[in-house]
Amino acid sequence: MSQNLVIIPTYNEKENIENIIRAVFSQPTAFHVLVIEDGSPDGTAAIVKKLQKEYPAALFILERKGKLGLGTAYITGFKWALEHNYDFIFEMDADFSHNPVDLNRLYNACANEGADVAIGSRYITGVNVVNWPIGRVLMSYFASKYVRFILGVKIADTTAGFKCYRREVLETIELDKIRFKGYAFQVEMKYTAYECGFTLREVPVIFINRELGTSKMSGGIFGEAFFGVIQLKWSSWFRKFPQKK
Repeated sequence: MSQNLVIIPTYNEKENIENIIRAVFSQPTAFHVLVIEDGSPDGTAAIVKKLQKEYPAALFILERKGKLGLGTAYITGFKWALEHNYDFIFEMDADFSHNPVDLNRLYNACANEGADVAIGSRYITGVNVVNWPIGRVLMSYFASKYVRFILGVKIADTTAGFKCYRREVLETIELDKIRFKGYAFQVEMKYTAYECGFTLREVPVIFINRELGTSKMSGGIFGEAFFGVIQLKWSSWFRKFPQKK
């Protein structure tokens, strides 16, 4: 049986963390959960540690000192997942904007349908976003169009953060060379996997804006994505990407 790990980065998610963990564990596919906790002052870590007594073999936490960025949180989680021999590794938000039920569909795309990376896509069948301000919807939608145009990657939702990776992808793509920490991290991971010859497949999902807690989005994150995409394309001309075996 495959070993599956869901990585959930957290900062001030006390309203959501227990419910999201229980929701992941209630799925028909068996998942373990790794929380990457960036020193939340609201007590998120304490809630996770309490739940570890209930799920000692399936719930894990890595605590970091302060907000070190989404990208570095996932890279830390990816390395931990590889060290602990997981077969399928997932990225997921703590705030229920990603529906835990869809984890099963992402898993199926990789485990049974030939995908190396399965992407929970908001835009593959139109615009499937609920409760976002229209300005943010447009910004996200056109950011994906822009990324697709510059990088030439045939993906409708290039900035999606709900994903499943086969272990081989994370072993191949040289995690220490992933540079971006914010929004552009999601683009860089997909683009690198694509350049390494892996198969990326979009699975349509409905993205629901968080109801509890506060968003971590900022203008700087979008700025990193805008200019980061040009940097990615430029540096790809001078880099030899390792290839899928």
